[in-house]
Amino acid sequence: MKSSKLDEKNFNPIDSDAETRSGIFSGVLKNKADRSNVGILEKSPKSIPGGIINIIPREVAEKNRMVVFEKNGPNVKVAMADPQDLDSLNVLRFIAEKEKIKFEIYLADRNVLDAMMKFYIGPTEIVDAAVQSFKEDAFSTDADFSNDAKKKEEILRDAPVAKLVQVIINHAIEGHASDIHIEPMDKDYRVRFRVDGILHTSLILPKEIGPVVISRIKILANLKIDEKRKPQDGRFRLVNGGKEIDFRVSTLPVIEGEKVVLRILDKSSGVGNVETLGLMGSALDNMKLAIRETYGMILITGPTGSGKSTTLYALLKILNQEERNIITLEDPIEYDIEGLNQSQIKPEIGYTFANGLRTILRQDPNVIMVGEIRDSETAELAVHAALTGHLMFSTLHTNTAIGAIPRLVDMGIEPFLLSSSLRMVVAQRLVRRICDGCKEEISVPDTVKKRILEEISSVSETELDKYGVDLKKGISFFHGKGCDLCGGTGLRGRLAIYEAVLVVDSIKDIIAEKRGNEQMIEKERTSMGILTIRQDGILKILKGLTTIEEVERVTEGKIALSEEQ
Repeated sequence: MKSSKLDEKNFNPIDSDAETRSGIFSGVLKNKADRSNVGILEKSPKSIPGGIINIIPREVAEKNRMVVFEKNGPNVKVAMADPQDLDSLNVLRFIAEKEKIKFEIYLADRNVLDAMMKFYIGPTEIVDAAVQSFKEDAFSTDADFSNDAKKKEEILRDAPVAKLVQVIINHAIEGHASDIHIEPMDKDYRVRFRVDGILHTSLILPKEIGPVVISRIKILANLKIDEKRKPQDGRFRLVNGGKEIDFRVSTLPVIEGEKVVLRILDKSSGVGNVETLGLMGSALDNMKLAIRETYGMILITGPTGSGKSTTLYALLKILNQEERNIITLEDPIEYDIEGLNQSQIKPEIGYTFANGLRTILRQDPNVIMVGEIRDSETAELAVHAALTGHLMFSTLHTNTAIGAIPRLVDMGIEPFLLSSSLRMVVAQRLVRRICDGCKEEISVPDTVKKRILEEISSVSETELDKYGVDLKKGISFFHGKGCDLCGGTGLRGRLAIYEAVLVVDSIKDIIAEKRGNEQMIEKERTSMGILTIRQDGILKILKGLTTIEEVERVTEGKIALSEEQ
């Protein structure tokens, strides 16, 4: 890497001897930069956006004495105390591979790095500043602004609470959280982030600050700040690190006050392919067969937050070609995909899934995606659309794949119509991946191994080969021992486990003649050799992708690693 100096015009360096050197680096430091073939950072930038500096987490930066200070596309500039330290370089290499970026290294002395470290400002300091400001301004939640809503709105916009809300949101985005929960407790307010499906407490707010933070969020979402007796829903958009992030806001009256949840929708994060999401083996083969059909319905089932929409987007990505007219009805639109005609449902003005589906059938679609089948009217329209030359994708809230069939019958769909229209039903759950940075093999009790083997005893050799699992060589188990990159959890990122049931003629007969009898369809699925969602999870355990505990968490198994022989 060629040695170079930064363009000071772009960085507005601070002229402070306490933070940076104003003169030329010492000869020793200059020689060190030349030997390492890196650039020199002589002065600290005036500011570093949170979305940039947190590319390297604070704990990792402090331990390895390195700080990110600029990002242009995939190119990231990082200042280091020792560009020849192998451990630090290995950390950079791992982050670069994970985040798909390239690091350009600059040498910086201790004073410069100390000054840059100050840009890692956490929300705790902002809370203290907000509390102090409220005391000075005598501004509390008991103040009466009911007759002057404009005044209250101005205070909420200008007060330190606005900065606090921004810091909370920034930390959630940088921590790859999917949701922010702000909820009143007995003596304070708790802020929690949902990361990889698990909630973690991030911050505790004083009792007098919590309601004002919630009011600030209501203003952003254009909700009524004086309405606390009934739930409200709204949304807003912010720009973070040059990316547009959408937030879906929901408020709920609770016994201690009012709770707010923000769903974070990063449209620029892109959609992976079905293989990276975790679809493999015969399930992947059958899915590829199903989406080649010219008409019919493909359903993805599972609870809220199980990745159903992401899987649908990945499938639409395969079909997204010029000769196809693909139209989606969504609430909300989670990813903006070029080539798709995506329409946002607005129930408040009467634009529902059912009404929207009637409209888009007149738009000459080849492929239709309805975000969710919520009622009988939408279900009936979806089935008829699937029978009249359209490939239909949708989601349904059921616990199992097969459970979707009797659920649709209960919604009033005639069994003979359902049997003719349904092509595939898929159930999925999300499990956390083992962190690649600290993955290691572990030993488990023989009783656990025995139970694992029993559960996959019916899986064919052909299926095992497709997963790349060879039981003849023995089985291995892995976990993450915990590192800076995964925050000590040993888990980083998520993948899905699936049960993909292809609706063949024998299952169609059961649907039409037995009204989708669940037990009969389960028996037929077993005879076809289709993996259950749990078996799929176990094979991913044996591949070293996830852990026993994770599969146990999202399925109904009761295997414990502590189990004695």
